[in-house]
Amino acid sequence: MIHAITESEEQRYAELQLIALDFARHGETASLAAMLRHGLPVNLADAKGNTLLMLASYNDQAQTVRMLLEQGANPDARNDRGQTPLGGVAFKGYPEIATLLLEHGADIDADNGGGMTPIMFASMFGRVAVVEQLKKHGASLDRRNRLGVSARFMVRLSRWINRFFGKKRAQAGAS
Repeated sequence: MIHAITESEEQRYAELQLIALDFARHGETASLAAMLRHGLPVNLADAKGNTLLMLASYNDQAQTVRMLLEQGANPDARNDRGQTPLGGVAFKGYPEIATLLLEHGADIDADNGGGMTPIMFASMFGRVAVVEQLKKHGASLDRRNRLGVSARFMVRLSRWINRFFGKKRAQAGAS
C-alpha cells in the first residue's frame, strides 16, 4: 500500500531542507552528514538553485565541502544565475576550497555567466592566490568573456592593479 504524504509531513520536510541548507552555510558538517545518511539528497538546492555544496563553498566551510564531495555532490551544479561552486570560490578567494573542488573534477573553465570563467572572477576581484592556483591547474588564459576580454588580459591587469595599489597602500601606511 502506498502511503500518501500529508500536508504536515510535506511542511516538515520543507523545514528540514531549510535546516540542511543552513547547516551547509554554517559548516555544521556532522549534522548535515547525518541528514544525508537518512536520505536527504546530496544535491539539494534552495529556491535560487544554490546547492548544499555551493553554500558550503561560498561560505568557506572546507570540512563540509569535503564531506559533500565525498558523498557525491556535483562540483559543477549551477545555481539559477549560472554560477558554479568554483566560480563562487574564485570570487570570494578561498584557495583551500578551490583545491577540493578541483580534486573532485570541477570544470576549471566553466562559463559562470557572460563568458566569465573562475580565473576571470579571481582576477577581477584581486584573488591572487586563487588566480595562481587556477593557472597551475591549467585554467585557460585564452578564453574570452562576452565583451571579448581574455583571461590573460584580466590576469595581467589584476597583477598591475595589485602592484600599483599595494605600493600606494604601503606608502600611505608609512606616512
